[in-house]
Amino acid sequence: MIKWIQLFAIILLVNVGYSQNFVSNVSKVGTSSAPFLTVPIGPRAISMGGAFVALSDDASALYWNPSGITRLDRNEFVAIHSEWIAGINHDFGAIVFQLGSSGTLGLSIISITMDEMEVRTELLPEGTGEFFSANDMAIGATYAKNLTDRFSIGFTGKYIFQKIWHAQASGFAMDFGTLFKTDLFNGMRIGAVITNFGQDMKIDGRDLRYFLDPDPNAIGNNDQIPARIETDGWPLPLNFQFGLSTDIINSEDSKFTISVDALHPSDNYESINLGTEYTMNDMIFLRAGYRNMFLVDSEEGISLGAGLKISPARGTNLMVDYSYQDFGRFASINSFALSLHF
Repeated sequence: MIKWIQLFAIILLVNVGYSQNFVSNVSKVGTSSAPFLTVPIGPRAISMGGAFVALSDDASALYWNPSGITRLDRNEFVAIHSEWIAGINHDFGAIVFQLGSSGTLGLSIISITMDEMEVRTELLPEGTGEFFSANDMAIGATYAKNLTDRFSIGFTGKYIFQKIWHAQASGFAMDFGTLFKTDLFNGMRIGAVITNFGQDMKIDGRDLRYFLDPDPNAIGNNDQIPARIETDGWPLPLNFQFGLSTDIINSEDSKFTISVDALHPSDNYESINLGTEYTMNDMIFLRAGYRNMFLVDSEEGISLGAGLKISPARGTNLMVDYSYQDFGRFASINSFALSLHF
């Protein structure tokens, strides 16, 4: 039965991931809603170039591969802040609970915020005196379980919300991931995940209401007929990602890990992520990676990062992580994380 479940999961991932309506000569960039869902999470994963699907073994796995939280050996809480482009704040918070033989439970939230901006119009280019803001949010609940000592699966259900001034859109989506540990190449790990499989999102709100004159050539008619702009629904940024990760060196005092991911998104071309991590005494971590290799017109480039683990009390670990990512003409992006293992 376990073998059939594994086979079904693999077939499902491959079939859904590659059966998307994808045209090889058209990238379809800018044709999906909620693009903030594609912003990478966590300094560790970011500094490894986003090659994290097969390595997912901390609380950020709730974003990268929900099945990965089964590899945590204790409960974990993490808070992550990224200084995104154009003065945008990108924040992530999550907590993972171990339920023993019943599986693993995780809760997460992604938040995108920015400073208020002044409303300007063609007639009042210096400002109307009003201010508006925009924000995005995704709240997720994850359940994962080890089906064997090597194979695990995980599911995430999430509520997605976007708002700009008085208009908003919302929807629901699911992530599905698997993780398998082999006997090859020092226990090479294989991961696969489908993210953001859900309903189209359609923006609505009072900003879409206006008044019109149905017949401007007629005299004496009502020129203040209330109307509403109808918008189309747009699909979520569906993505299929497959990854491999293995430890090239794994001794008592040092470990060197390499990871590679292949991405097949619904709103862009395919690309490759590559990442490495060097661990000293399970306390100091040095990382480097490259994101979106072979992707045409990508602004993302090399990424670097480091981490430090300390034990403030028996049975607890405190982890501090930082990452730097080159973002081409958009300068650089810095990300910080503080996690507690208890």
